[in-house]
Amino acid sequence: MPKTESPFSILNRKHQIKKLQSNTFDLAIIGGGITGAGIALDAASRGMNVCLVEKNDFASGTSNKSTKLIHGGLRYLKQFEVGLVRESGSERAIVHKLAPHLVTSEKMLLPLSEGGTYGKIMTSIGLKVYDFLADVHGDDSRIMLDKAETLEKEPLLDKTVTIGGAVYAEYRTDDARLTLEVLKKAASFGATIINYCEMQDFNYNVHSKIESLNCIDYNSNHSFTIAAKSYISATGPWADIIRTKDHSINHKHLHLTKGVHLVFPQDKLPIKQSIYFDVDDGRMIFAIPRGRVTYVGTTDTNYTGNKDRVVATKSDVDYLLNAINKTFPEIHLTVNDVESNWAGLRPLIHEDDKAPSELSRKDELFVSDTGLISIAGGKLTGYRKMAQRALDAVLDQLNSDEKDKLVASQTEHITLVDPKLHTDEDVLDFRNKLIDQLNDLGVSDPYHAWYFCSNYGSQADHILSKSKDFENENILERLIRAELWFSINYEMVNSLSDFFVRRTGRLYFDISSVDKYRDIILTDCIMYLNWDNQRVMLENEKLEKLIQDATTYYDKEFE
Repeated sequence: MPKTESPFSILNRKHQIKKLQSNTFDLAIIGGGITGAGIALDAASRGMNVCLVEKNDFASGTSNKSTKLIHGGLRYLKQFEVGLVRESGSERAIVHKLAPHLVTSEKMLLPLSEGGTYGKIMTSIGLKVYDFLADVHGDDSRIMLDKAETLEKEPLLDKTVTIGGAVYAEYRTDDARLTLEVLKKAASFGATIINYCEMQDFNYNVHSKIESLNCIDYNSNHSFTIAAKSYISATGPWADIIRTKDHSINHKHLHLTKGVHLVFPQDKLPIKQSIYFDVDDGRMIFAIPRGRVTYVGTTDTNYTGNKDRVVATKSDVDYLLNAINKTFPEIHLTVNDVESNWAGLRPLIHEDDKAPSELSRKDELFVSDTGLISIAGGKLTGYRKMAQRALDAVLDQLNSDEKDKLVASQTEHITLVDPKLHTDEDVLDFRNKLIDQLNDLGVSDPYHAWYFCSNYGSQADHILSKSKDFENENILERLIRAELWFSINYEMVNSLSDFFVRRTGRLYFDISSVDKYRDIILTDCIMYLNWDNQRVMLENEKLEKLIQDATTYYDKEFE
């Protein structure tokens, strides 16, 4: 396996941009979501010289807008996608092993009701098959419940229609944090990775093969070219735009659907555990407690609007509120109870005469005559396998001598965060250690230990240690300043939104803290990133727009 660089020399922007402009690469990747990140790690750890460019921030598209589950795909069993269920279950276990602080077991309650999507017998059989295909065993195996046991687990369910239930295992994550950790690990293997750098167009040789990319770094407005032997587009909903630039779009194209999630304070939706419930149109929805909130989603509707500004509409909110209130009749939630929301796109492969929720979540490769390899579709859970399939296509373009220099895929064994937390017990021990450390600093609420552990794993030690260098009297202000310092130096934070949305998740899960600490973070960004007055105004405007979209429900989509 290739040697890794120091974990604390990675994703520093000046270092990365210098590498980007002074190398010829084996592989250039367009797109910094989870798929591009997975390809970068797999390729770099095999021994390839890799670069990745992302036009916005890492994970700023679909990879920050999922239901935030690494799941086994129970719904795919209903669609008879047996292979997808088997692969999802296997991958779920692997990713949990690679980052147990970030991918955590989440017991899911599936309530059953008269006339519901699932009956008792079919649920029992289906979950048994699901456990077998996904290789689930031990404490994660499914458990069937009678009515009394189901209502004991969740008293807010409708007692008049509930006839029983089942408990099965899912795994919760933070999709943006997972993407960041995969990118950081790829950089530790030598991958050159940069955000806010857009691939604008392709250059071709006399044989009509791609020979370089024209790119622009939005920080400096400096344009340059990137030359590589192979090129992959992992741009999700933008894949067809890149294929059009390459003049390789054909009858196979994307079908975009939109998913919306709503976030409620936990006291407004005080469910005792995660629940997967059905709604009148036959779809299934998750309600998941997370820290101080509960989030609910998702919708699944066709989308043709602006791919760069995807928002929740009033009809989206009404759909989810109606589903919640029918399932939990004592709650009576209204739009005023919604604290935040996010809306994102799924880049599915178009199939004639199929509804959005019926489209396959399988990924697909498109290889053009110019050499461009595009990958689209797929799920967060399967990012490793998607990377392997994409690199198989790259290997097909190499000669035998070039192939012989590379090792086999290693990502099944490459832990994402060092020092590694090996097991769930290690994670719990580390979180308890953080509770003690934070208590010593004057922070008694255990939420903060959970937050730092689940976001950063063992890296939290560096943040707590750095907090002692700041002079604020308020320890929470010192801690968030240390978070920013860590995010700028090791995670390429380049804007207010990078920090409040993708690195910390505060816009979605702790939105009040955005206003509370915004001025402190802005002041430190000016110091660390040398922003001028124009940049300060721009960053404030960008953050205001994001806050507006997270708290507003529009009459229609943006065109």
